[in-house]
Amino acid sequence: MVMATNSDSVVPFEARKTTKVGFLLLDHFTMIALASSIEPLRMANQLSAEPLYSWSLISEDGESVTASDGLSLTPDMSIQDITNFDIIIVAGGVDITRAYTAKQASWLVKQARKGATIGGICTGAYLLAYAGLLDGYQCSVHWECLTALQETFPKVKCNNRLFSLDRDRITSSGGTAAMDMLLTMMAKQHGPRLPNAISDMFICERIRHESDQQRMPMRQFNVGGAGATKLVDVIELMENNLEEPIELDELASFVDVSRRQIERMFHRHLDCSPSRYYLKLRLERARKLLKQSNMSIVEISMACGFISTPHFSRCYRKHIGVSPRDERKMAWSHQAKQDLPQSNGEEPVIKMAHAQEALNHSHAEPSYGSVSM
Repeated sequence: MVMATNSDSVVPFEARKTTKVGFLLLDHFTMIALASSIEPLRMANQLSAEPLYSWSLISEDGESVTASDGLSLTPDMSIQDITNFDIIIVAGGVDITRAYTAKQASWLVKQARKGATIGGICTGAYLLAYAGLLDGYQCSVHWECLTALQETFPKVKCNNRLFSLDRDRITSSGGTAAMDMLLTMMAKQHGPRLPNAISDMFICERIRHESDQQRMPMRQFNVGGAGATKLVDVIELMENNLEEPIELDELASFVDVSRRQIERMFHRHLDCSPSRYYLKLRLERARKLLKQSNMSIVEISMACGFISTPHFSRCYRKHIGVSPRDERKMAWSHQAKQDLPQSNGEEPVIKMAHAQEALNHSHAEPSYGSVSM
């Protein structure tokens, strides 16, 4: 199967071939990302009146998987079942560093070797990186997981984009970004008319582009004017220089305002000094690494710009309320994942009913068959 590239050209698939998509559900996956991936597939079939896509839910053992909102889904199969997918997408969510197993990673490696395109939504890319499937690839992942993935898997080309389509790997950040990724993929397979019609059906203002960036929480200020713009510029400089913090005078020169102006902006809009906010960013990064990586406390203190480990520990305890060591003990209460096991070869057979059932139910809809393929 030929998969998406970074060009805008239509990628030729086998004529009228149904693209089989499997979703591997990890514990505490986010429902919104999964729904944002499946619904475009369903609507593509409805609008074209053809089974362009089929889909199936997969878990490690075939048992139900609980999402981050507490709802449980019953999968169609386990990873032990004989399968043959064109695309496999890992649905991740909260607590990703403890939500996957080496057995799942081994299965993904096997599927990639069989020629399947491998993807991840929300934090699902973390499992792909663990399996070595993103080495040398562009990767998009939810911003909350980005720091840990960058530090733990340096061979992965992490970015802050909404989604990435890089050869036979497709990854997206959280929430509805998965829909934009799937619609972009469809445009490369079938041309732009179909995804544009799907976007209209889902009341989407536009299909966001692969180059669109995630919005980080610390940049979302409900203020306007040049002052707010300068404030965002300063914060972006801080975010990009956590390992080697920049002095306030130097920050002021970079954004072409005075030191005093920066101090006033921070007190007015954030109710704190620039140095305190900078420290907060560094401690937030440290907390993510303590919870989501195997880096030592010494390494984390250096990666977050602290002059020494004791200084880091004092600051962390003062502002977070616990020591870095206690933070890690609470977060890592489970055993580390085992090494990847070897898998056995199997002949591919698969049965999926969801797509056909949904297509049958859509016959009475006014939009049924409204897009000719």
